[in-house]
Amino acid sequence: MAVSGRNAIIQLLTLALLAISVANQALGIRIADPISDPSRDASDQALKIAVFALGSFWRSEAVFGCVNGVIRTTAGYSGGSKSNPEYRSLGDHAESVQVEYDPRVISFRRLLEVFWSSHDSRSIIFTNGTEEARLAAVSKEKEQLRSRISIVTTQIQQLVAFYPAEPEHQKFELKRRPFLLQLMGNLPEDELERSSLAAKLNGYAAELCPPKIRNQIDAKINQIVRKGWPVLKDV
Repeated sequence: MAVSGRNAIIQLLTLALLAISVANQALGIRIADPISDPSRDASDQALKIAVFALGSFWRSEAVFGCVNGVIRTTAGYSGGSKSNPEYRSLGDHAESVQVEYDPRVISFRRLLEVFWSSHDSRSIIFTNGTEEARLAAVSKEKEQLRSRISIVTTQIQQLVAFYPAEPEHQKFELKRRPFLLQLMGNLPEDELERSSLAAKLNGYAAELCPPKIRNQIDAKINQIVRKGWPVLKDV
């Protein structure tokens, strides 16, 4: 679907949700309280972490949000020596994204493919151990073969520390779509940052989801709007 068409749908859905909210207030119907995200459980022990710097962490977080097997994403800072970096005082850190993923569903090699599809000249692959460093180096060589005109300047660094960015930078694309936040039940900030659903909707809001996932989310939203009960728990 064209971007202009999707924007029109978003506008219509926003108006629909506003109408639902007004109607519910008039009828004394309570909009659902914030719901807890069920994704934080014992299965977290099986997850792995990868960190990448692709440029702006707003879009970087959205790039990985809709990838199958990615559980959570966090915008932040890595690669530098400054303690407790901040957005206005990065020091030598790079804007990065931390990806929590299920290795039973997606491999580090596949995450590297996502990285190369979206990186820029300031990009960095942070690795945990020798095997990840080897895979990163092999992927960089392949990228260089594809890019015969320019030199691939992407760095490969051992991950030392990752510092989460300030709350206002988390799920940035999602927060630009208030109707999606309402559909989720207006989660508190800390739950929103850790939510698997929020990670996916962040990618959806940036129009970076694969067609299959995008269509699934569209169908869920349309179903909720028809029912008049704006709470989206999963997609």
